[in-house]
Amino acid sequence: MAEDIYDVAIIGSGPGGYTAAIRAGQLGLKACLIEKDERLGGTCLQVGCIPTKALLFNAEIYDHLKAGKEFGIEATNGFKVNWATIQARKDKIVLKHTRGLEFLMRKNKVTVVKGYGHLTGPRKEGVFTVEVRGASSVKARNVILATGSEAKMLPGLAPDDRVLTNIEILELKAIPKSLVVVGAGAVGVEFASIFKSFDADVTILEMLPRLVPLEDEEISKELMRAFSKRGIKSFVGTKVEKVEKANTGIAVAFTPPDGNQQRIEAERILIAVGRAPQTANIGLEKTNIKSERGFIHTNEWMETQEPGIYAVGDIIAGFPQLAHVAFMQGMVAVAHIAGKPARPLDRDKIPNCTYCEPQISSVGMTEAQARQSGREVKIGKFPFSANSKASIVGSHEGFVKVVADPKYGEILGVHIIGPQATEMIAEAVAAMESEATIEELMFTIHPHPTLSEAMFDGIENVYGLSINI
Repeated sequence: MAEDIYDVAIIGSGPGGYTAAIRAGQLGLKACLIEKDERLGGTCLQVGCIPTKALLFNAEIYDHLKAGKEFGIEATNGFKVNWATIQARKDKIVLKHTRGLEFLMRKNKVTVVKGYGHLTGPRKEGVFTVEVRGASSVKARNVILATGSEAKMLPGLAPDDRVLTNIEILELKAIPKSLVVVGAGAVGVEFASIFKSFDADVTILEMLPRLVPLEDEEISKELMRAFSKRGIKSFVGTKVEKVEKANTGIAVAFTPPDGNQQRIEAERILIAVGRAPQTANIGLEKTNIKSERGFIHTNEWMETQEPGIYAVGDIIAGFPQLAHVAFMQGMVAVAHIAGKPARPLDRDKIPNCTYCEPQISSVGMTEAQARQSGREVKIGKFPFSANSKASIVGSHEGFVKVVADPKYGEILGVHIIGPQATEMIAEAVAAMESEATIEELMFTIHPHPTLSEAMFDGIENVYGLSINI
């Protein structure tokens, strides 16, 4: 029997990989998905986006319960957190969607091969051979690398029951009474938010001058204010000097901007200082692919320097490490392989979302970036405290900020902190993608009462015409 030759072999079943596999099947390509782990879905589904957001939703419910008296709901017999049930619900959600991926592979006639995929070199007679440790080799005319990333660790530390990454913290058997979080990017502030909601004593240590340092500066200031109000202690511009075991927990020595070294003890420490691409052991050295600090460069169709080998997701240089970026990169790569129409990703139109409380989302330029570009800039800003739906749902924190070029009414960026910010940003992305102007959105009717009206008022405020402030 002749050996199967696939149109495309995909190494890694995270968001970029499984999306590419499904789209390949939809376009009539013969596809093979290679996955080293027992279950499909990668970091995002198994130990990242999905389980984390499940815990954040539980935390949100608990916050509402604690504020129940304001809404006329009093727990006369009290209530308590059942952490085992919360964890079981999280795991149930992950398992449901893992099985959903398995079904989608069958539906789209994608062959799943379990094992560690490894490149063996360029095409030979138009075909790549991918070694799969734990299985036989796979032959394909094209290959997509979607091997994802892993949590970085501070020098000298290793994950254990006290020193945690995103993986270990999701498996805690009990809520820690105290937690130190090193790093105030999305992962750090989300877990800080979760465990503060569940009444842990939380301290954040961030090396850069502000929380969520990639966001607009006003967003960072508002999050610092909101976290301080919640009782989360935040140190920015701060260097972690030493982490060591102490009694049943950990001790952290750190130096804040004033130069006076401090020491804090806690039950657990979460290291959330970024993620490194997993490209070290996949055979890049046997190809023409060049990497930079482990990141791979591609052209606009996600093709590497080795013709026929594409790369998507967290391993790509120049793009944020976000699941929805990987989704689109996977679809672009497969469309190019299949000879179908596609559009390259526009770096300036990628939404960024952080699911802490209050939520944060953004797209496009920050105010500082817009001004540094030499453009004329006008800012529209609207607080949720003036939005009727925010009053109804009891969430008044934050604002919508619109960065615009008044000459042509071009929307340069939108930045939101507040209730359901991560749901609201899609309107701004769609508007920017379709090149809608401020004037066009000023005459776009938004339903009332909704949180989305804050976007409308923010747009109107670019010209000082908001009705509600």
